[in-house]
Amino acid sequence: MFPLGSVLFPYAVLPLRVFEPRYLELTNTVLNGDGRFGVVLIERGFEVGGGDTRFSVGTVARIVDAARTPEGRYLLATVGTERFRVKKWHHDDPFPRADIEMLPEPKRVPDGAQERRDEVERLLVRSLAMRAELGDHAAPVDAATLDPDPVRASYEAATLAPIGPLDAQRLLEFDDPLARLVALEHVLVEEIEVLEFRLAQG
Repeated sequence: MFPLGSVLFPYAVLPLRVFEPRYLELTNTVLNGDGRFGVVLIERGFEVGGGDTRFSVGTVARIVDAARTPEGRYLLATVGTERFRVKKWHHDDPFPRADIEMLPEPKRVPDGAQERRDEVERLLVRSLAMRAELGDHAAPVDAATLDPDPVRASYEAATLAPIGPLDAQRLLEFDDPLARLVALEHVLVEEIEVLEFRLAQG
Protein backbone atom coordinates (compact mmCIF):
# COMPACT_ATOMS: atom_id res chain seq x y z
CA MET A 1 0.00 0.00 0.00
CA PHE A 2 1.23 3.48 -0.90
CA PRO A 3 -0.58 6.24 1.08
CA LEU A 4 -0.43 9.59 -0.74
CA GLY A 5 -1.68 13.14 -0.37
CA SER A 6 -3.69 12.84 -3.58
CA VAL A 7 -6.35 10.52 -5.01
CA LEU A 8 -5.72 8.09 -7.85
CA PHE A 9 -8.74 7.30 -10.03
CA PRO A 10 -9.05 4.23 -12.27
CA TYR A 11 -7.60 4.90 -15.75
CA ALA A 12 -5.55 7.85 -14.48
CA VAL A 13 -1.77 8.06 -14.85
CA LEU A 14 0.28 8.53 -11.68
CA PRO A 15 4.03 9.29 -11.87
CA LEU A 16 5.94 8.60 -8.65
CA ARG A 17 9.41 9.48 -7.37
CA VAL A 18 10.24 6.89 -4.71
CA PHE A 19 13.00 7.70 -2.24
CA GLU A 20 11.83 6.73 1.28
CA PRO A 21 13.47 3.41 2.34
CA ARG A 22 10.20 1.59 3.10
CA TYR A 23 8.75 2.55 -0.27
CA LEU A 24 11.94 1.57 -2.06
CA GLU A 25 11.46 -1.85 -0.48
CA LEU A 26 7.79 -1.83 -1.49
CA THR A 27 8.79 -1.01 -5.08
CA ASN A 28 11.34 -3.85 -5.17
CA THR A 29 8.71 -6.25 -3.85
CA VAL A 30 6.09 -5.10 -6.36
CA LEU A 31 8.48 -5.23 -9.32
CA ASN A 32 9.37 -8.79 -8.36
CA GLY A 33 5.66 -9.61 -8.17
CA ASP A 34 2.71 -8.68 -10.38
CA GLY A 35 3.57 -4.97 -10.59
CA ARG A 36 0.52 -3.81 -8.61
CA PHE A 37 0.04 -1.96 -5.34
CA GLY A 38 -2.72 0.00 -3.63
CA VAL A 39 -2.97 3.79 -3.41
CA VAL A 40 -5.03 5.42 -0.65
CA LEU A 41 -5.49 9.05 0.36
CA ILE A 42 -3.96 10.15 3.65
CA GLU A 43 -6.71 11.51 5.89
CA ARG A 44 -4.36 12.97 8.53
CA GLY A 45 -0.58 13.07 8.55
CA PHE A 46 2.13 13.19 5.90
CA GLU A 47 3.44 11.04 3.06
CA VAL A 48 6.93 10.80 4.59
CA GLY A 49 7.65 9.38 8.02
CA GLY A 50 4.58 7.24 8.72
CA GLY A 51 2.07 7.61 11.54
CA ASP A 52 -0.63 8.79 9.14
CA THR A 53 -4.36 7.99 9.11
CA ARG A 54 -5.74 6.76 5.80
CA PHE A 55 -9.06 6.53 3.99
CA SER A 56 -10.30 3.00 3.38
CA VAL A 57 -11.30 3.26 -0.30
CA GLY A 58 -8.46 3.43 -2.80
CA THR A 59 -7.32 2.37 -6.26
CA VAL A 60 -4.99 -0.34 -7.48
CA ALA A 61 -1.99 1.08 -9.35
CA ARG A 62 -0.13 -0.96 -11.96
CA ILE A 63 3.48 -0.11 -12.81
CA VAL A 64 3.89 0.36 -16.56
CA ASP A 65 7.46 1.66 -16.48
CA ALA A 66 10.22 1.87 -13.87
CA ALA A 67 13.70 3.38 -13.83
CA ARG A 68 16.38 3.46 -11.11
CA THR A 69 18.41 6.63 -10.61
CA PRO A 70 22.15 6.60 -9.78
CA GLU A 71 21.19 7.61 -6.22
CA GLY A 72 19.07 4.47 -5.88
CA ARG A 73 15.67 6.12 -6.19
CA TYR A 74 12.87 4.87 -8.42
CA LEU A 75 10.99 6.81 -11.07
CA LEU A 76 7.70 5.02 -11.71
CA ALA A 77 4.96 5.44 -14.26
CA THR A 78 1.76 3.84 -13.01
CA VAL A 79 -1.89 3.71 -14.05
CA GLY A 80 -4.98 3.22 -11.90
CA THR A 81 -6.96 0.06 -12.62
CA GLU A 82 -9.78 -0.70 -10.14
CA ARG A 83 -11.13 0.41 -6.77
CA PHE A 84 -10.85 -1.45 -3.49
CA ARG A 85 -11.83 -1.13 0.15
CA VAL A 86 -9.41 -1.83 3.00
CA LYS A 87 -10.72 -4.50 5.36
CA LYS A 88 -7.77 -4.50 7.76
CA TRP A 89 -4.49 -2.64 8.06
CA HIS A 90 -1.35 -4.52 9.09
CA HIS A 91 1.82 -3.17 10.67
CA ASP A 92 3.81 -0.80 8.44
CA ASP A 93 7.00 -2.83 8.83
CA PRO A 94 8.60 -3.18 6.31
CA PHE A 95 6.02 -1.06 4.43
CA PRO A 96 2.24 -0.41 4.66
CA ARG A 97 0.16 -3.52 3.96
CA ALA A 98 -3.55 -4.30 4.17
CA ASP A 99 -6.21 -6.89 3.45
CA ILE A 100 -8.58 -5.54 0.81
CA GLU A 101 -11.75 -6.37 -1.08
CA MET A 102 -12.25 -5.27 -4.66
CA LEU A 103 -15.15 -2.95 -5.49
CA PRO A 104 -16.62 -4.10 -8.81
CA GLU A 105 -18.20 -1.66 -11.22
CA PRO A 106 -21.94 -2.07 -11.95
CA LYS A 107 -22.72 -4.61 -14.65
CA ARG A 108 -25.48 -2.36 -15.97
CA VAL A 109 -25.06 1.35 -16.66
CA PRO A 110 -27.77 3.28 -14.77
CA ASP A 111 -30.50 5.03 -16.74
CA GLY A 112 -29.54 8.61 -17.46
CA ALA A 113 -25.78 8.02 -17.13
CA GLN A 114 -25.13 8.51 -20.85
CA GLU A 115 -26.88 11.90 -20.86
CA ARG A 116 -24.99 13.01 -17.76
CA ARG A 117 -21.71 11.83 -19.31
CA ASP A 118 -22.38 14.01 -22.37
CA GLU A 119 -23.24 17.03 -20.22
CA VAL A 120 -20.15 16.61 -18.04
CA GLU A 121 -17.98 16.44 -21.16
CA ARG A 122 -19.57 19.64 -22.50
CA LEU A 123 -19.04 21.46 -19.20
CA LEU A 124 -15.48 20.19 -18.87
CA VAL A 125 -14.56 21.43 -22.36
CA ARG A 126 -16.01 24.84 -21.53
CA SER A 127 -14.23 25.00 -18.18
CA LEU A 128 -10.84 24.11 -19.65
CA ALA A 129 -11.27 26.61 -22.49
CA MET A 130 -12.16 29.41 -20.05
CA ARG A 131 -9.24 28.58 -17.77
CA ALA A 132 -6.90 28.68 -20.76
CA GLU A 133 -8.32 32.06 -21.76
CA LEU A 134 -7.61 33.35 -18.24
CA GLY A 135 -4.05 32.01 -18.36
CA ASP A 136 -4.69 29.47 -15.59
CA HIS A 137 -2.76 26.21 -15.50
CA ALA A 138 -5.12 23.68 -17.07
CA ALA A 139 -5.15 20.54 -19.16
CA PRO A 140 -5.57 21.07 -22.92
CA VAL A 141 -9.17 21.23 -24.07
CA ASP A 142 -8.85 18.04 -26.13
CA ALA A 143 -8.09 16.17 -22.89
CA ALA A 144 -11.79 16.60 -22.06
CA THR A 145 -12.81 14.16 -24.80
CA LEU A 146 -14.17 11.46 -22.51
CA ASP A 147 -14.52 7.75 -23.15
CA PRO A 148 -17.97 6.73 -24.51
CA ASP A 149 -18.47 4.43 -21.50
CA PRO A 150 -20.07 6.52 -18.72
CA VAL A 151 -18.25 4.56 -15.98
CA ARG A 152 -14.80 5.21 -17.41
CA ALA A 153 -15.81 8.74 -18.42
CA SER A 154 -16.80 9.52 -14.83
CA TYR A 155 -13.28 8.68 -13.65
CA GLU A 156 -11.61 10.58 -16.50
CA ALA A 157 -13.68 13.68 -15.73
CA ALA A 158 -12.97 13.38 -12.00
CA THR A 159 -9.23 13.33 -12.78
CA LEU A 160 -9.53 16.57 -14.78
CA ALA A 161 -12.02 18.39 -12.56
CA PRO A 162 -10.82 21.36 -10.43
CA ILE A 163 -11.28 19.68 -7.04
CA GLY A 164 -9.21 19.08 -3.93
CA PRO A 165 -8.24 15.69 -2.46
CA LEU A 166 -11.24 15.39 -0.12
CA ASP A 167 -13.74 16.08 -2.90
CA ALA A 168 -11.84 13.66 -5.13
CA GLN A 169 -12.07 11.00 -2.41
CA ARG A 170 -15.83 11.53 -2.18
CA LEU A 171 -16.12 10.96 -5.93
CA LEU A 172 -13.94 7.86 -5.76
CA GLU A 173 -16.15 6.35 -3.06
CA PHE A 174 -19.34 6.55 -5.17
CA ASP A 175 -20.32 3.05 -6.26
CA ASP A 176 -22.83 4.52 -8.71
CA PRO A 177 -21.29 6.17 -11.81
CA LEU A 178 -24.46 8.23 -12.30
CA ALA A 179 -24.06 9.74 -8.82
CA ARG A 180 -20.42 10.50 -9.63
CA LEU A 181 -21.39 12.21 -12.88
CA VAL A 182 -24.15 14.25 -11.22
CA ALA A 183 -21.71 15.42 -8.52
CA LEU A 184 -19.18 16.35 -11.20
CA GLU A 185 -21.83 18.29 -13.08
CA HIS A 186 -22.52 20.41 -9.98
CA VAL A 187 -18.79 21.01 -9.46
CA LEU A 188 -18.27 22.12 -13.05
CA VAL A 189 -21.33 24.40 -13.12
CA GLU A 190 -20.00 26.19 -10.02
CA GLU A 191 -16.51 26.39 -11.53
CA ILE A 192 -17.86 27.92 -14.75
CA GLU A 193 -19.82 30.54 -12.80
CA VAL A 194 -16.59 31.61 -11.06
CA LEU A 195 -14.68 31.66 -14.35
CA GLU A 196 -17.41 33.72 -16.04
CA PHE A 197 -17.20 36.26 -13.21
CA ARG A 198 -13.42 36.49 -13.57
CA LEU A 199 -13.67 36.95 -17.35
CA ALA A 200 -16.30 39.66 -16.89
CA GLN A 201 -13.94 41.52 -14.54
CA GLY A 202 -11.38 41.64 -17.30
